[in-house]
Amino acid sequence: MSVIIESLDHEGRGVTHDEGKAIFINGALPGEQVEYTIYRNKPSFAFAHLDKLLHESFTRVKPRCPHYGVCGGCSLQHMDEAAQVSAKQRILEDNLWHIGRVKPDQLLAPIHGPAWGYRYRARMSVRLVVKKGGVLVGFHERKSGFIADMHHCEVLPPRIARLIDPLRALIGNLSQPDRFPQIEIAVGEDVDVLVLRVMETLTPDDEMQLRAFADQHQIQWWLQTKGPDTALPFYPLDSPALSYRLPEFAIEMPFKPTEFTQVNPFVNRILVRRALALLDPQPGERIADLFCGLGNFTLPIARRGASVVGFEGSTSLVARAALNSAHNGLSDRAEFQVQNLFEVSEQDLAAWGKFDKLLIDPPRDGAAELVKALNGDLPTRIVYVSCNPATLARDANVLVHEKGYRMMCVGIANMFPHTTHVESIAMFERT
Repeated sequence: MSVIIESLDHEGRGVTHDEGKAIFINGALPGEQVEYTIYRNKPSFAFAHLDKLLHESFTRVKPRCPHYGVCGGCSLQHMDEAAQVSAKQRILEDNLWHIGRVKPDQLLAPIHGPAWGYRYRARMSVRLVVKKGGVLVGFHERKSGFIADMHHCEVLPPRIARLIDPLRALIGNLSQPDRFPQIEIAVGEDVDVLVLRVMETLTPDDEMQLRAFADQHQIQWWLQTKGPDTALPFYPLDSPALSYRLPEFAIEMPFKPTEFTQVNPFVNRILVRRALALLDPQPGERIADLFCGLGNFTLPIARRGASVVGFEGSTSLVARAALNSAHNGLSDRAEFQVQNLFEVSEQDLAAWGKFDKLLIDPPRDGAAELVKALNGDLPTRIVYVSCNPATLARDANVLVHEKGYRMMCVGIANMFPHTTHVESIAMFERT
């Protein structure tokens, strides 16, 4: 039996209906006619494999990566890049209406960047698998705890992707190749850092091999023995500092390789530009940057002349943000405070004092308690940067239907091409 695919779900599966039951079909695209086999059946929905493609969508393309379909790093390489963006825009709009019951006055043009080689941050697993011939270095297989047997990656910068096979050989030659479970990648403006998770003390020969690898491939090794805070530089010690730059705002942001920064620096630059254009900070205004991280938005706001307070739950990130503020000569206009924003109350907000505007950039859980706590002399404008359209929609519902704001505009930022991740930015004003 054949069906017509109606849409994509939030994980990139084709969606159709058969006798009232939703069928989610791996690898199918909207508009396609397919035959399928169900592999998981529930009363109101089912998951299925695509068996036969009877009519192909014009948006279907040949995946560039030979590991696509096995590696779980990407899920939409079979879809044209422009169509991916359109699908994410529809997902955002659907969430805003069906969850939040809000519609924006304006849809912003999507923010684009390079579709390949964009991933400057990644965490790759390492595992000794004798049946596969040795050490594997890569991402997990799709919906699996196994490591993909990969030799290249199209979304990593080419110079980093070329290191996968050399890393497999290197780890395989170390004294205990089963005791190095992870390599974290952090690409900066002037240095490429690899953080090796180390479960046992390195031997002198292990250290010699790591140094030779760094010299040959022009990277810097860091070693991490336990949690992220234990990561320390190993070799070479005279490498340039790890950092990224926001040239439009004359900002340089040093960071440790285990600290959070955006995966895609190209889209991040455009996103910061748009956020500042929507927020429109002015000298004399007092602005709060909530979930500020290491100051990605805070410092550009300060550079525009406003007084800004960054709030963040992580003590280490607040310390890093303060250092970055001093590094860029902005300590007179930017300050930072540790605050658990998932448990914030009206009393907390009142204690912070009046803010003219807010920028909110929460993790996937959103900012439910924060928006509920807004009361009294409310900010005139809120810019909300989201990595989860469902929680954005939930919080937008509170802002619009309970707090008297209007959603003026919203749009996506394609931070993760070839994945179903939907990053977006919205602006609210008091009506």
